[in-house]
Amino acid sequence: MTRTQKRGPAYVRRRGYPVRFLVLLIALLVAGCGSGGEAGPPPEAEDARTVETRAEGTTPGEPVEVRAETLVSGLELPWDVAFLPEGDALLTERDSNRLLRVTPEGEVSEVQTLDVATGNGEGGLLGVALSPEYAEDGYVYAYYTTEEDNRIARFRLGEEPEPVFTGLPSAGIHNGGRIEFGPDGMLYVGTGDAAEPDLAQDRGSPAGKILRLTPEGEVPPDNPVPGNPMYSMGHRNVQGLAWDGDGQLYASEFGQDAYDELNRIEAGENYGWPEVEGEGGEPEYTDPIGVWRPSEASPSGVAILRDGAVPQWEGDLFMTALRGERLWRVSLERGEEVGRESLLEGDYGRLRHVEQAPDGSLWILTSNGTDDRIVRLAPE
Repeated sequence: MTRTQKRGPAYVRRRGYPVRFLVLLIALLVAGCGSGGEAGPPPEAEDARTVETRAEGTTPGEPVEVRAETLVSGLELPWDVAFLPEGDALLTERDSNRLLRVTPEGEVSEVQTLDVATGNGEGGLLGVALSPEYAEDGYVYAYYTTEEDNRIARFRLGEEPEPVFTGLPSAGIHNGGRIEFGPDGMLYVGTGDAAEPDLAQDRGSPAGKILRLTPEGEVPPDNPVPGNPMYSMGHRNVQGLAWDGDGQLYASEFGQDAYDELNRIEAGENYGWPEVEGEGGEPEYTDPIGVWRPSEASPSGVAILRDGAVPQWEGDLFMTALRGERLWRVSLERGEEVGRESLLEGDYGRLRHVEQAPDGSLWILTSNGTDDRIVRLAPE
């Protein structure tokens, strides 16, 4: 990747949001080029296809051949997936508020509907995660939108959700929504700026942040700011969280009209929004390790392959692209990007999330609003 220097083409400064911001906001909602707008029907994808990849930046040698096939079709805007200990997956649908159970063979059944969630533009039933002690406590965590806010609740399957963290600002766009338990057993939460960019620089607001909470929704005593759930700040809309084998956290982030970002997240750091979009090179802000034009990305979920089905991809980060309609494979070395590759470009339309299954394959969720799917990517 060619990296630009300070005030080069990947540098964009933002200091005010009058008419231009309102026009962009309307365009995102109407055109669906942001994180949650729906597109038309997906391309006519075959049930299975062979994908040849370069494995650039990892193990040199012959190209890798993998197979992409539809595991499940007929879904309605699936948003997140979490795998149960026995191998089945829990799947959220954003607008229907349904929590589904999917077997490795692609059989789908409804577990329950979370009626407490209220669809609002890009809001609704979003992230899902399992308690680190799921085998003992049975808790499932969900991030969803209500009439008042975005919030996180936990529940046992079939039971009513019990809120553990409330008051996250909500709007028609930029609701964040990804939740993941980290290697330290804490709950990490990607939030958006809720269409109010200045909130991302407000330490008193949970918007435009990555939050770090205990499983009970409390602030851990070793957070960067005592008593504050903020782990990092200056984010526009975080919808992807993943850790590498060394415990390093990475996050994907929607830019505005210039650059989307992949960030290496450090505790207490400020990632610049709305003062900087892309690479600014200024000491008070932390630059991304990778940038993309929104037409190639508009990134959502990410996953880092560990003990996966394709050894050449070990340690690579995979990032789904909505507007870009592809899966990006990013090779990492010492926390930096050393190579990237575009996969499945235009084959399945908008891609919302990617998750590694227990068998080492990748499950990819589409987000087209019509006949959405789970696509399974695995070796031939």
